[in-house]
Amino acid sequence: MQNILKLEKLSVSAEDKQILNDINLTVKSGEIHVIMGPNGSGKSTLAHTIMGHPKYKITSGKIFLNKKEFSKLKTEQRAKLGIFLGFQNPLEVSGIKLFSFLKTINPEKEDALTFLKNTKEKLKKLDIKEEFLERDLNFNFSGGEKKRSELLQMQILKPKFAILDEIDSGMDMDTLKMAAKIILKSAKEDQTGIILITHNTKILKNISPDFIHIIKDKTIIRSGDKKLLKEIEKKGFKKA
Repeated sequence: MQNILKLEKLSVSAEDKQILNDINLTVKSGEIHVIMGPNGSGKSTLAHTIMGHPKYKITSGKIFLNKKEFSKLKTEQRAKLGIFLGFQNPLEVSGIKLFSFLKTINPEKEDALTFLKNTKEKLKKLDIKEEFLERDLNFNFSGGEKKRSELLQMQILKPKFAILDEIDSGMDMDTLKMAAKIILKSAKEDQTGIILITHNTKILKNISPDFIHIIKDKTIIRSGDKKLLKEIEKKGFKKA
């Protein structure tokens, strides 16, 4: 079954300030959509709005999942529908072990030994040591470790749609290649629709996105394919 996430004329404000205006976006199963734009253009606002952050108020427009409008659902309800957000700055949670957290969110509900075996296989692909599982969730993690943790969660959840907010920040070249492989696997094998938010084109060297969108002046001003990426690299966002 093909899933479709659709934003229709979505406008968003926070603290009485308009941040996004008339955003139209349609993402289908297995597609990779890249959202780019200058700092402060509303990229993270878009991510948090889709996930239902209470700080952001939808002033007009709607969000649909498979033609069902869910703009008024709480964050946990959206997560249960299959929406995942990889945070730009993941919160540190002391007292909850990463493995316990992953076991709790695992939709397969495997027995502990089977789940541990499968999780260890995923750790290898992310170049993470097994001891990582016994640490508190994101607590005292480096920036790169937090991003690996987010990718690990995405692999386990296999969501219908994953919004990755600057998952590439703080990553070196080898880690960027690894992250790209995980993102591609999720899209092509798990058929997860990906919204990848970034301001850096380096991670895109190893990903062939289906669509690239530029957010500027509170809205999506342009959409295109790889040709648009080359234009951005050459001219920047000011002349987009």
